[in-house]
Amino acid sequence: MNLNLIKLEIVELLNKHKKITTVADKLGLKQPTVTYHLKNLEQQLGEKLFESRMDKMILTESGKAFLHYATKINALAAEAERVVKEFSQAGRGTLKIGASYVPATYILPKILGLFGEQHPGITISLSVKPSPVIKEMLASHEIDLGILSTESFYLPDLHTQALCEDELVLVFAPSHEFASFSNLNPAMIASASFILHDKESSTRQLTDKWFEREGNEPRTYILLDSLEAIKQSLISGKYVSFISRLAVEDEVARGRLLMRTIPDYNFQRHIYYSYNRDRHYSPLIGLFIDQIRTLRI
Repeated sequence: MNLNLIKLEIVELLNKHKKITTVADKLGLKQPTVTYHLKNLEQQLGEKLFESRMDKMILTESGKAFLHYATKINALAAEAERVVKEFSQAGRGTLKIGASYVPATYILPKILGLFGEQHPGITISLSVKPSPVIKEMLASHEIDLGILSTESFYLPDLHTQALCEDELVLVFAPSHEFASFSNLNPAMIASASFILHDKESSTRQLTDKWFEREGNEPRTYILLDSLEAIKQSLISGKYVSFISRLAVEDEVARGRLLMRTIPDYNFQRHIYYSYNRDRHYSPLIGLFIDQIRTLRI
């Protein structure tokens, strides 16, 4: 079977754009050529991968199964090309990094600035996603390196190393009624109006675990998926939230927000760096990890 890369790329792009004309433009091919490759692939597999609906090409169930592997193979091929080029382009290349929200916002900017000054020929591509998504991107070779805030985890395909603790604290405005208490009990906290993070975030997962263990759930809450939006909403004085200490240190130092230790909280969350064990440990990855280790967080 001749599963050349162009056919696999067509499947991935057609799933994304839904139109053969768009795929042809992206690949610099003529539309009949794209159609030929797709039909040839379907004949080889003996299965229909796409069906036309309302002028759009939609994956069949067989197509969805095939896409899973096509995406991985395409990512590995792109990774292989980049890694090999690193050897012929000393001091140059592209490093694809994925980071969850806390390290992306409060740790990486300084690291990226220093790294850029020391290695001006290296391009950094940064994707900011929730920690579970970063793990998936690492496993599927979509990124070279992940910097994520999460509880301790083990995945056999990933090498993972902790950089620092990322403690959650209870945060609220100086005008909130909790400001007059130096210690807060779980019942008081559970009765407050909460701002909850997006369900995919590790912060939300730990918040839910805390409430579940205490036998409670937030009585009143709003959902926000932006740390900055959460902090601005807290400043208004009505709500409380569990937030990374790293994310609110500046606001607390300036007196705009207050933080307290969460009672009965014994979960541990850290900032980790991680990469796929099957990914060649290239000089670029080594340079960036060295930069992270030398920076005091």
